Amino acid sequence: MRYLYRAMVHIVLYRPEIHPNTGNIARLCAANGLPLHLVGALGFRIDDRSVRRAGLDYWPHVDLRREADLDEIRALLPESRFFYFSAHAERPYTDVRYRDGDCLVFGPETKGLDPELLRANPGHALRIPMKTSNVRCLNLSSSVAIVAYEALRQTGFFL
Repeated sequence: MRYLYRAMVHIVLYRPEIHPNTGNIARLCAANGLPLHLVGALGFRIDDRSVRRAGLDYWPHVDLRREADLDEIRALLPESRFFYFSAHAERPYTDVRYRDGDCLVFGPETKGLDPELLRANPGHALRIPMKTSNVRCLNLSSSVAIVAYEALRQTGFFL
């Protein structure tokens, strides 16, 4: 099934592992009307009971979509550009002119995206620069917020 509208930006979490991170990202998506795609196996449950117990009262306002793998979402959104975020990528996220329909793809918290995926998409593999090497990477929900708000700013969402 193809989606009937083109979202400003799609947030894609590939195999997310930590429920609170996904909850924070879901809140960001609900606040801005962005679709949240959860792709592949999850490290937690998202049934009604689990969501209620976590106090996620905004969950009904999340445009939540589930896909089995990245190929499925690419088939559903064939006109979208996909950007893959990793601390190991060379190109900074600020080098891109984002546009409506872009998909921002983030990997699992403990492993990140597969290096093969990044090598296969060198022009679309992006990183968030960090001033020091004191930490391996930023928190997933922080990373999504940084990139999503930059993409929304560039596409004129806040005008």
